[in-house]
Amino acid sequence: MYLSLKYGKLSQGVFVKVPSSLIQRHKIHFHNIVGGVQIILGNNGYIWISPTTGKDVETGGFAENLESISESDRENIVRLRNCILALVAHNKQLFSTIILYAYDASMSYNVKELRKPKIIEEVVYCVMQRIETEGI
Repeated sequence: MYLSLKYGKLSQGVFVKVPSSLIQRHKIHFHNIVGGVQIILGNNGYIWISPTTGKDVETGGFAENLESISESDRENIVRLRNCILALVAHNKQLFSTIILYAYDASMSYNVKELRKPKIIEEVVYCVMQRIETEGI
């Protein structure tokens, strides 16, 4: 039996549940979208957004992490969550590239503004325009 130290207890992050049909299937589930924040896209529709730490490898992720999270990492986590919810609201397939594009498009707005329907539409529209121009 192969045991990987990447899998373990999740701590200090945000859990998002989306329809599993919107998660694009990939071999790689762990993604570093922005500096200091990682995202785990589960094929079952579960998404975990958390700060990256180098300590999980040594402990297998089972040590309780009580370190404080920086303000910028917390803002990035919430911004990613809101971007994912915006994409899900428009039934877009979720994969690392589209989430990164949504994150980039959301940078001109405050994190709290990303829950407003008009802002959500603008962010998703910018993402779809970028995908079309880059041919993804």
